[in-house]
Amino acid sequence: MKRLTAFIVCTLMLLPAAFSAANPEPKTRIDTLFASVKPSDPGAAVMVIQNGRLVVQRGYGVADLHTLHKIDEHTNFRLASLTKQFTATAIMLLVHDGKLRYDEPLTEVFPEFPAYGKGVTIRNLLNHTSGLIDYEDMMAQQYGNTPDEQIPQIHDNGVLKLMEQVKTTKFPPGSQWAYSNSGYCVLAMVVEKVSGKPFGEFLQERIFEPLKMEHTLAYEKGTNDVPNRAYGHTPEGSSFRETDQSSTSATLGDGGVYTSLVDLARWDDALGKHTLLNEQEMTPALTAVQPSAGPARENGHAVSYGFGWFVDPYHGHQRMWHYGETRGFRTSIQRFPADGLTVVVLCNRVDFDAPELALKIADLYLGDEGREAH
Repeated sequence: MKRLTAFIVCTLMLLPAAFSAANPEPKTRIDTLFASVKPSDPGAAVMVIQNGRLVVQRGYGVADLHTLHKIDEHTNFRLASLTKQFTATAIMLLVHDGKLRYDEPLTEVFPEFPAYGKGVTIRNLLNHTSGLIDYEDMMAQQYGNTPDEQIPQIHDNGVLKLMEQVKTTKFPPGSQWAYSNSGYCVLAMVVEKVSGKPFGEFLQERIFEPLKMEHTLAYEKGTNDVPNRAYGHTPEGSSFRETDQSSTSATLGDGGVYTSLVDLARWDDALGKHTLLNEQEMTPALTAVQPSAGPARENGHAVSYGFGWFVDPYHGHQRMWHYGETRGFRTSIQRFPADGLTVVVLCNRVDFDAPELALKIADLYLGDEGREAH
């Protein structure tokens, strides 16, 4: 009987080690997701925040191919469309200040704007129901087959001027949903017009500085510099080519913010604590738009979008999220407020699917492993 008891005790003592070997902890499994990143290749920065506590902060690969600086929590990535949550917040702060209304027509901000702007509201711009023509499509028509490196970079005020050259929208504002980078470039110009300050300066004064996001900025070539900067890359054979800037990389409102894991942790904390805007003021940003012509859809899939955030649930978990795609970069933030979970993946290479990677990481903490491919 003593031998049997001793056997049982020994077996029970070995079980945790055996289970751990078969089911490694999330940090180890996250490392496995990025195991293909060679030490001298562009890579990614990953962060997981759980119940207000930083549980994972990892860097894989290098920030650029010249210095080979290792990616870490201080490396600043171009956020691409993750920028839209900051642009939306800037607008919401102006509403908070009483200087702007969500249902204010575009022509009240810019009296010189064409007549069609009377039907386009600030709210339409925020939730992508404005119907504004895509400025990238207009540039493609203008420059035809001209190599991108020979096309002058466009800025937010240039996008506004392009919108003033057309006479109508793609559809009646508010009737349909269509993702619009044009709308967020125009919103940056709204911030400038209403606040009387350059867009990047407004972001610094009202968002980044109060939250101590000390190395976050809206990058303007020749005006400021990005510290600890990651450069974008594209695979080319067995190596990588730097592909960091394009003709549309100088716009700010739709994608021009650079930041790091350290500063995004501060941003996440502010969102959770409603530091800049109270819970009631945040409600419109997290309420899915309902176009008058029917549910919002894109590429055959249902879309739930507020102000600068997608707001559709994930396997029953409340979620606010966004992705970013621009030349050389892929990014994603996935926030699950009710679960106290945030996952950030920032990549300076285009062959990584940042949203998919972020959701695979989220699965490790939400208990949703084994789901079908996302």
